Amino acid sequence: MVDRLPLPSLRVQKIIAFVVIVTQGGISVTGAVVRVTASGLGCPTWPQCFPGSFTPVGVSEVPVIHQAVEFGNRMLTFAVVLAAAAIVLAVTRARRRREVLAYAWLMPGGTVLQAVLGGITVLTGLLWWTVAVHLLVSMLMVWLATVMYSKIDQPDDGITVAAIPAPLRLLTALTGVVLGFLLVAGTMVTGAGPHAGDASIERPVPRLQVEITTLVHLHADLLIAYLALLVALGFGLYAVGASERVKTRLKVVVVLVIAQAGVGVVQYITDVPAALVAVHVAGAAFCTAATAALWSAGRTREAVPAQLEEKVEPGR
Repeated sequence: MVDRLPLPSLRVQKIIAFVVIVTQGGISVTGAVVRVTASGLGCPTWPQCFPGSFTPVGVSEVPVIHQAVEFGNRMLTFAVVLAAAAIVLAVTRARRRREVLAYAWLMPGGTVLQAVLGGITVLTGLLWWTVAVHLLVSMLMVWLATVMYSKIDQPDDGITVAAIPAPLRLLTALTGVVLGFLLVAGTMVTGAGPHAGDASIERPVPRLQVEITTLVHLHADLLIAYLALLVALGFGLYAVGASERVKTRLKVVVVLVIAQAGVGVVQYITDVPAALVAVHVAGAAFCTAATAALWSAGRTREAVPAQLEEKVEPGR
């Protein structure tokens, strides 16, 4: 029956891949909502919500709002699973190249890993570092999903072309590394602050025992380093006459980083209101996706033959 269905078009594959990015980033935002509302144990067991029930039940010990928030986050997991399964099915039926298939299979693999981490987070009573790891893996999945989207958009029978010189590609990779450290520092700030992911308002979890001001300064310094690398990359891209596509992606990253910095400053001077934590997490997902898209633009596959052969990387 499945074999009789038409093969998924490139447009369908791209739509599904985009949905994968949205769901992977979205679940990190709903996870932040769980954290700032102290709803982490709105469903106190895993994988069931309550012993003997996968859905919330009326118990006086756990407020309804906390049950709803945590259960809603768990329900979004189903959307993540469906999107991951759909992209594997789509690219497999479309007989895409191995590289695309490998990235597609990372989606359900990462979802399984996140489910395990989610269970560990609940079973350990929401220790700050388990919450941090949960978020960091979500950001990694956003990065991989964005790279997958770029790979899907490239022809299987094309040739690999270096869109920017190797030194600038290395600089792009360095921005990704600094972004990773920036995200880690951000989770540490959260772990030491008021929104570390409490079991409930009455039962706060132990915080990271490091002076939060020190962590905030570390986070800010890494952000400055990240932005400085992007500016240096911009000078390099304009110096070598990079394509408009690459330069546009860089501009998007810079705008998102500046906006994210603005949100962070507002958080600091307003004593970290809960709503801005979710906004900041969403901004982190946007910055991660945009940086991954910039990285992907540095080397592409083109269906153009002879006239691009001089640009083809050695050994490709």
